[in-house]
Amino acid sequence: MATHRDIASRRTLALVGPSAAGKTSLAEALLWKAGAVGAPGSVEKGSTVSDHDPLEKRGQRSLNTTLLHFTHGDITTHLVDTPGAPDFLGQSLPALEAVETAAIVINASTGIEPMAVRMMEWARQRERDRIIVVNKIDAQGVNLEALVGQIQATFGKECLPVNLPSQRGERVLDCFWKLKDEGPPPDFSSVEAAHRALVEQVVEVDGDFVERYLNDGDVAPEELHAPLEQALREGHLVPICFVSARTGAGVPELLDVIERLLPDPTESNPPAFLEGEGEDATPIQAVTDPDKHVLAHVFKITQDPYVGKMGVIRVHQGTITRDSQLYVGDGRRPFKVGHLFMLQGKELKEVAKAVPGDLCAIAKVEELHYDAVLHDAAEDAHIHLKPLDFPVPVHGLAITPKRRGDEQRLHDILQKLVSEDPCLKVEHVASTNETVVYGLGELHLRTLLDRLTEVHGCQVDTRPPRIAYRETVTLNAEGHHRHKKQTGGAGQFGEVFLRIEPLPRGSGFQFVDETKGGSIPYNFIPAVEKGVRQAMEEGVVAGYPVVDLKCVVYDGKHHSVDSKEIAFVTAGKKALIAAVQAARPCLLEPIVDVEITAPEANMGDITGDLATRRGQVSGTRGDTAGALTVLAQAPLSELSSYQSRLNSLTGGQGRYTIAFSHYEQVPANVQQQLASQYKLKEE
Repeated sequence: MATHRDIASRRTLALVGPSAAGKTSLAEALLWKAGAVGAPGSVEKGSTVSDHDPLEKRGQRSLNTTLLHFTHGDITTHLVDTPGAPDFLGQSLPALEAVETAAIVINASTGIEPMAVRMMEWARQRERDRIIVVNKIDAQGVNLEALVGQIQATFGKECLPVNLPSQRGERVLDCFWKLKDEGPPPDFSSVEAAHRALVEQVVEVDGDFVERYLNDGDVAPEELHAPLEQALREGHLVPICFVSARTGAGVPELLDVIERLLPDPTESNPPAFLEGEGEDATPIQAVTDPDKHVLAHVFKITQDPYVGKMGVIRVHQGTITRDSQLYVGDGRRPFKVGHLFMLQGKELKEVAKAVPGDLCAIAKVEELHYDAVLHDAAEDAHIHLKPLDFPVPVHGLAITPKRRGDEQRLHDILQKLVSEDPCLKVEHVASTNETVVYGLGELHLRTLLDRLTEVHGCQVDTRPPRIAYRETVTLNAEGHHRHKKQTGGAGQFGEVFLRIEPLPRGSGFQFVDETKGGSIPYNFIPAVEKGVRQAMEEGVVAGYPVVDLKCVVYDGKHHSVDSKEIAFVTAGKKALIAAVQAARPCLLEPIVDVEITAPEANMGDITGDLATRRGQVSGTRGDTAGALTVLAQAPLSELSSYQSRLNSLTGGQGRYTIAFSHYEQVPANVQQQLASQYKLKEE
């Protein structure tokens, strides 16, 4: 059986932050220095353990969250390497649920980038312990002292170096265990000053240590373990470490920080488990005890071509072994764990058990899905983790298979890809009869298309999704049509008189039969309604559905021999078209609520650009330091490829979300353009 010592010997760490910060190279350097690999791999050569996907190798960037592990000394560390592009937040954010510590990696050359700020804030909100790793300290022209000042100005004075670069980034000097300068001096500050600042920050969380520090002038680092862990848990201390993944400088010191200073599973803030749903949900605490009943969380799903569906999990409580019987959420039937794997990139290593603090994978269980809680006790059926606040995917692309008959295959592949990424969404838009896939940006959707074609061999056509315009009327009007067709033998005859009137926006459609004296026999009234509905679905002005309309059929004529259902369908359809054309028809467009978050300095450009898109700003909201959120409404048609425009206005630092609000009449010039395009298409 696992012991408390087994659990205390585990560390879990996620490398998060912007693209090109060197997270994957740092992961390779840690594996190498810990002896897990013979030599560090290269992103440029496509030889890293982490970026093993062919698309990652080709693009030289991480697209997936990858699990790694190494043992150094008596400590086993589970390391999670995450993508840095904002388009892949559906991969990187769930990694925060799986670890005790989030390591925000910053490129010393480029400084603090928006993704570092966002990941720092998300980690704080989820109460993860945080450290900052400054990479590429040997790059030419970097000013590391100024960067530390920038870090403290952005994230707070609680960000303090636990080591310092020396000899222009060729070495790194420990400042926590060493009390004063020895050997070569640091590139800025001093070991003694950095040590004193750390100790003063740590002892502040414990009154007894404060008193000892004031009386004795110092406290031995070995005695600071408990207050240090408390300071990390409370965000009262965010250590800064310096490394060069390229040369290996600072990597042994980072390993030392991971093993000696970062929390084990028993020392961090507990995961945010809730029992029940909605407002009735109550917090419950998982206990890092291997003898308790099992609580584990699925934070990643992969569809391996050889192994099949695989759920990657973090064990929070209890012990999972091969042959364990586990439930998925509120599922009533348990499944049997056939194989339990530890992951090293694409390599699977079968293990006998997983205890609290372990990250592992379970294969070939179709019921597994992202965010599921696995348990072995029926009373835990309603336990779940507090949901992550993901960005809303709004970048859409209509997609169809090139080959007829591949519709179901495309649907199945898309469902697999969506299961792997919480920020991908696929829906069939009935109003436009399109399958639309939504992602966080162009790179996100381009990667999806590459997977469809290169991995799954499914060739597709894409186009921007159609805007779901609607047609309606603004006046009361009448319509009439007589359908008469003689073809030798029995013919077709039906005549319909109707009137229409506009209804309030959002009311839909009303059909009323006011015929008298059998002018239209009751058995043909459904045929008239069918024809009316056909005309409304096909549109009159520009080929879009007609809405918010009341249709009253008040008279007509029939023939005892020639009247048939098809005749009244046609008569009803053409009578409705005539009435709509006489009722001053207009086009309606969808208006969406828009929230745009960007640096405060860009607000003038953003609001000016919105005005050119017929947008109306209703207010602003301050969410994080230096950033504002603009609240506005705008026509959906004006926001096509808006992320590209926002990127150019904000230097890639802006994001937006949209939600449908209501329909509104389009300007006359837009209606004229859409109507002329429809007539041209009909001809």
